[in-house]
Amino acid sequence: MTDLSIDTELLRIIQATHHDPFAVLGRHPDGSGEIVRAFIPGAAAVTIAEGGLPMERVGDSDLFQWRGPAGSVPERYRLVWRDETRREHIAHDPYAFPPQLSDYDLHLFGEGNHWHAWRFLGSRVHEVDGVPGVLFSVWAPNAARVSVVGDFNQWDGRRHPMRVRGGIGVWELFIPGLDAGAFYKYEIRNRDSGAILLKSDPYGRQFELRPATATIVTAESDYPWDDGAWLEERRRRDWQHAPLSVYEVHLGSWARGMEGDFLGYRELAVQLVAYVKELGFSHIELLPITEHPYDPSWGYQSTGYYAPTSRFGTPDDFRWFVDHCHRNGIGVILDWVPAHFPKDAHGLARFDGSALYEHEDPRLGEHLDWSTLIYNFGRNEVKNFLLSNALYWLEEFHLDGLRVDAVASMLYLDYSRTDWVPNRYGGRENLEAIGFLRQLNTVVHQAQPGILMFAEESTAWPQVSRPVHLGGLGFDMKWNMGWMNDTLEYFSQDPVHRKYHHDRLTFSMLYAFTENFVLPFSHDEVVHGKQSMLNKMPGDEWQRFANLRLIYSYQFLHPGKKLLFMGCEFGQGLEWDSARTLDWYVLDYPLHQGVRQLVKDLNGLYHNAPALYRHEFDWEGIEWIDCHDADQSVLSFLRKDGDDFLVVVLNFTPVPRHGYRIGVPAAGLYRERLNSDSAYYGGSNLGNGAGPLAAEPTPWMGRPHSLALTLPPLAAIVLERVPGADA
Repeated sequence: MTDLSIDTELLRIIQATHHDPFAVLGRHPDGSGEIVRAFIPGAAAVTIAEGGLPMERVGDSDLFQWRGPAGSVPERYRLVWRDETRREHIAHDPYAFPPQLSDYDLHLFGEGNHWHAWRFLGSRVHEVDGVPGVLFSVWAPNAARVSVVGDFNQWDGRRHPMRVRGGIGVWELFIPGLDAGAFYKYEIRNRDSGAILLKSDPYGRQFELRPATATIVTAESDYPWDDGAWLEERRRRDWQHAPLSVYEVHLGSWARGMEGDFLGYRELAVQLVAYVKELGFSHIELLPITEHPYDPSWGYQSTGYYAPTSRFGTPDDFRWFVDHCHRNGIGVILDWVPAHFPKDAHGLARFDGSALYEHEDPRLGEHLDWSTLIYNFGRNEVKNFLLSNALYWLEEFHLDGLRVDAVASMLYLDYSRTDWVPNRYGGRENLEAIGFLRQLNTVVHQAQPGILMFAEESTAWPQVSRPVHLGGLGFDMKWNMGWMNDTLEYFSQDPVHRKYHHDRLTFSMLYAFTENFVLPFSHDEVVHGKQSMLNKMPGDEWQRFANLRLIYSYQFLHPGKKLLFMGCEFGQGLEWDSARTLDWYVLDYPLHQGVRQLVKDLNGLYHNAPALYRHEFDWEGIEWIDCHDADQSVLSFLRKDGDDFLVVVLNFTPVPRHGYRIGVPAAGLYRERLNSDSAYYGGSNLGNGAGPLAAEPTPWMGRPHSLALTLPPLAAIVLERVPGADA
């Protein structure tokens, strides 16, 4: 029982309700002398090591104090105590150290302009006056008290209460003697309700393996990067006029160990890079690898924004993953999720007992579709959290870009809701989120020249991939969801009906250059009952594989950068299931081998033919030959780079077309560069032979010369003009 005569201030320390423990604990003047106080639950006796000065217990509490002449105790004194088992401990008193965070850091954070907030918030291995330890700091402005709890203090919130700094609600505490590897959380007492919350560190850089949720103190990395040549080339690369094809990967299900266990970042890097290099992709895009407690969320409901998930190893293991990719000429893009966060009790939701990172009003602060919370983009400290996080991944892990998830949900206040609150002008646009996205893209491009920012944006919002100074959102590229939906809808039709849906193919060219587009067949298209890419295709087995080869050919020959989700490249039959690995065994079968070989050859053609990549974002790169042949479901066009060109003809029916005439821009000899119906890919091997075709002086389709072609069924052919050869 606590002695009722104890001073109120001391009682608040004992009861863990004091908002300013440094005003009571530690060394303080006491008349002409000084007093030292320490609160150590479970201590049987406490002594000040320097001088062997015994401390007196206050009442029957665990508060101890010593009074004596001024100058008897040094500034950085140590405490010695015996616990109830008579085990002895010795440590520097945390309450003998001055504040460590700079006023400048706090000022920048408060105004939302600290781009490296992870360097002063979170936990850091730190040294003060030659004393090593760990400095903890956290933003919790509506807390009455914040304590660091962990395996070093028996998770007791009374042991290490923090000091609050300034008027923005940042709390800090330096705990001497701790080192990297310590497990911790923050215990937060809400100012209004008195509720006690136990929270992981928002800026934590490593976490326990799920389902455990403690944050782990990490030292500053001294990883020996070996990708300097890659970074320098990236900085100078003219990405708009260079090929870019992306292999989208979920690390947990791409491959696993013999017992179904997760592989580590390093094992995955070796296997994945070898595979991606063989297929000719230029980049890997990772579904979110930020720490997340729930495997089926695929990483999109993150609770550890600054931590690579422990499922696959340590932060330095992930650095090795990226480094290995770069040393092998492969870029790495991370799927990044600033649109929402989960409601897990240990995460950001009502972090200090109030709607801190989210909005208080659920009409502004909650996504009902996903049962997640929406960031309050109007709050400086929240924007700072996200902006710093983007730079953290780009700088600390050398990532080549971020694909920003669910941008449409950020742009519209009425996104997927009937009950919503309009902006100050009465509109549906989320003005704060728009401002955040523009600031995000401005900041990261200035800080990291050469990185790429991708938007998953599914509406007709204008100028997503146009510069901020021209009124755009500032992204480099946008996923072309319209093209993807129209293409999949067209291919779902039985070929006999496709002539009635021809505009699904041609419509994309009406807007193809309004944005810098990526053409995606992503993970979202092969889950939740949508079927695999192979099983979306109509017809018997032969037709399904032919259609699959045709749709990938169409993707690679259409203007726009390319993205393909893992498993799609070899015609996985089942829908993607994140709980198990891909069906690699199907590569024992020729038709699946053929699809993968075609994807490899399409990548090879795309990366080695400037006509396919030099002008993907403007009309200089394409010219229709004939877009009107709906009756036969045939499209033909030129892909161009100046005077260089390729002829592309696609037959979307299983009917071979013999003597199909198209106009071409020049006389000479032409030969097939690629035929998706080749027996090499599992096709029927119909086409135009290995020898050249002579362009005839027969005007056709407004052109002075023409070719009479054999169009294989459900197939694409690409022809090139033989250099220096006359008909």
